[in-house]
Amino acid sequence: MPFLAVLLACLAIVPGLASTRTATGQAASDVLALTNASVVNVRTGAVQRGATVVIRGNRIESIGQAAPAGARTIDLNGRFVLPGLIDAHVHITALPQLRAALESGVTTVRSAGVSNFVDVGMRELVKKGFVAGPDVVATGYHVRPSIAPEMFLDFPELGDLMRGGVSNGDAIRRAVRASLSRGVDWIKTLATERAGTPDTDPRKQVYSQEELRILVTEAATKNIPVMAHAHGAEGADAAVRAGVRSIEHGTYLRDDTLQLMAKQGTYFDPTADIVNDLAEAGGDYDNAGLKRRGEMMQPILKAAIGKAAKLGVKIVAGSDTGYGPNSVARVSRECVELVDAGLTALQALQAATITNAEMLRLEQQIGVVEAGFEADVVIVDENPLTNIRTLLDPLLVISNGRVGLDRLSFAK
Repeated sequence: MPFLAVLLACLAIVPGLASTRTATGQAASDVLALTNASVVNVRTGAVQRGATVVIRGNRIESIGQAAPAGARTIDLNGRFVLPGLIDAHVHITALPQLRAALESGVTTVRSAGVSNFVDVGMRELVKKGFVAGPDVVATGYHVRPSIAPEMFLDFPELGDLMRGGVSNGDAIRRAVRASLSRGVDWIKTLATERAGTPDTDPRKQVYSQEELRILVTEAATKNIPVMAHAHGAEGADAAVRAGVRSIEHGTYLRDDTLQLMAKQGTYFDPTADIVNDLAEAGGDYDNAGLKRRGEMMQPILKAAIGKAAKLGVKIVAGSDTGYGPNSVARVSRECVELVDAGLTALQALQAATITNAEMLRLEQQIGVVEAGFEADVVIVDENPLTNIRTLLDPLLVISNGRVGLDRLSFAK
């Protein structure tokens, strides 16, 4: 489907979207008050009951006891207000998928690799107010030896790498510089092969520590952090020592690498729910070989998460899904997996909110329900600190001050 048609289709399912912003993308001036709210403090685990959350434009103005005169009010009847969820690892390639993420309670996503820089485009459409959806932290292409062939269509000047691949230090620098030229927020690299393709072994290292250091150093010229896909022990250790900001997956992480991560402040994004998807029928993966692989990896990754939590590694939550029509994985399900692996409900909720915000260097903007922060909030029926599974069923989702989903009342 042509891009314009996709854009118009997405706009059509967001009633009143065009009228909520000016031509310059400024938020409408209406004030929204969420009354009779139970506000969850993800910093401490405290719950403020009977509160009124006042939202003006795209910011939380106050958390108090009364709604200002003239405000539009929504009575939450004691339901729980928490920060919009942050998904640290997505592969969203189209606007309807971005919408699906929003409706699952996600108000910020970090792209973990797409072709043609569609994540950069989505980031700008959301930022300018033309599309309702989670804010997008863009990454563009994976930097890997067999980089996506679309890269050469975007950068034909890199055509000489089509034969040998991005397989040495000079090629790595060139690939990173190309992505940086398109305004990405992160660089994604593969330190090991993938788990989700049957002809690769996720334990196999693909870049050396020296090559990864070249990549990290090049990204740092623009103050851009690096995330490293790394299942295998050797590749993950090399990535940590090379200075990446986050390890994605980390199935076979060794104890010494986890200790180094805790010392250096390297973030761990285990994406455990997508491993369940490998092991189960349907979803993003449905292959007999991958099913066996997933069943083998599940307990190993669960143990790694538990060790990481005990060692004080900063754990974040990511789904590793595209939020497509067949996708099962969700960052809310990832929180359930983190609790099952040994985190407390508060730690799991922090992984999807304040710790993720910190990893993204956005902790002064998102991740908490506090005055002055972006108006990204989710309303659920129960206290997630006593029942983390309540995250699976968001009733009201507000992103950048605009209601993106409302399931609070079905009465006529």
